[in-house]
Amino acid sequence: MLTARFGVWQLSRAHTKIAYANLVAERLTMPAVPQEALARDAAAAEQQWHRQVVLTGEWVGARTIFLMNRTMDERSGFYVMTPLRLPDGSAVIVQRGWVPRDDADPLKVPTIPTPAGPVTVTGRAAPWPSHWIDIGHGNGGPVRQNLEREPFQAESGLALRPLTVAEEPTDANAHDGLRRDWPATLGGVSVVTNYGYAVQWFAMSIAFLGLYVWLQFIRPRRPAPPDSESPIDASVDGTRPQ
Repeated sequence: MLTARFGVWQLSRAHTKIAYANLVAERLTMPAVPQEALARDAAAAEQQWHRQVVLTGEWVGARTIFLMNRTMDERSGFYVMTPLRLPDGSAVIVQRGWVPRDDADPLKVPTIPTPAGPVTVTGRAAPWPSHWIDIGHGNGGPVRQNLEREPFQAESGLALRPLTVAEEPTDANAHDGLRRDWPATLGGVSVVTNYGYAVQWFAMSIAFLGLYVWLQFIRPRRPAPPDSESPIDASVDGTRPQ
């Protein structure tokens, strides 16, 4: 039955999220990834997601990208993405934080202080931001809907690592005006919501099954009512018995 399959699917999504949350919790307890061991290929990058990292390098402020339509506390704004050039010449995109947009001019580029010279960045290794439906701000300029590694690497000339770093709050960045209340790693609806949806689908399955049993097996076996119980009465059609 289709509704039962939907219920099983919701349970599967909940179990996947729980397993992923456990993986994230485990990786957060692991030692920080040394800078020299930072991933250089996609397979290694996935094994480092959600682990702590501490990087030293220099901001490439001129290549800062503002990802639009990102929300925090139900307010729209930008994720600030700035490349950090490492001592070996490669670079990693740092998700520096969130800043609100100017409601009078939603595409106005915010002013973000970017220190010159060597800096130390503390954060968690993270995948590249997921791709959103492009609404006309895909290529060129600092304000964009998406940021893809290969096109941006070709555009900027930077040798980008295959992961990003979500910067965490520190004393050094406490006054840069960026919020770093990053969304939960599970994403989407909560596990409790998935369980609630599953219960609803299973309840619908039970209701449909009960209706089927009633119509196919129970109702046909019920005796027909006698003629005397017919709702039609002679007085209804204007006739009376002689």
